[in-house]
Amino acid sequence: MRLDTATGDDDVEINLTALIDVVFTLIIFFVVTTSFNNRSALKITLPSSAASQVEAQRQPLVVLIDKTGNYYVGDIALARSDLVSLKDAIRQQAGNDTDRTIVIQADAKTSHQSVITAMDAIGQLGFSKLSIATAPETQGEP
Repeated sequence: MRLDTATGDDDVEINLTALIDVVFTLIIFFVVTTSFNNRSALKITLPSSAASQVEAQRQPLVVLIDKTGNYYVGDIALARSDLVSLKDAIRQQAGNDTDRTIVIQADAKTSHQSVITAMDAIGQLGFSKLSIATAPETQGEP
């Protein structure tokens, strides 16, 4: 009696299903944990205020000032921190819409001169609606 245990035509097959599952899981993990907000890396501490928050009708233009005095208009970082560059960036973002509200978000540790320069640029361009962003006042803080 002869038992045939070896066949000559065995097809070797590599199963990639588990590898594909792992790769897709990693892709989903990286997409979910990635932040696409440019300002999320910029850490500023807003000054506190006891005033309540006011709702705006339209999307305001945000002028952000970090603690070193660098300006950001909308999502664009300015290369220079002078009045002319700031005015050009605001004019480029807002256009001729001088009725648009402009919000200054300045770090609590930024120099007063940086905030005044931003206010001066906004005023020279003819904007009249200006807000300064603050954080809510915490209890126990003077």
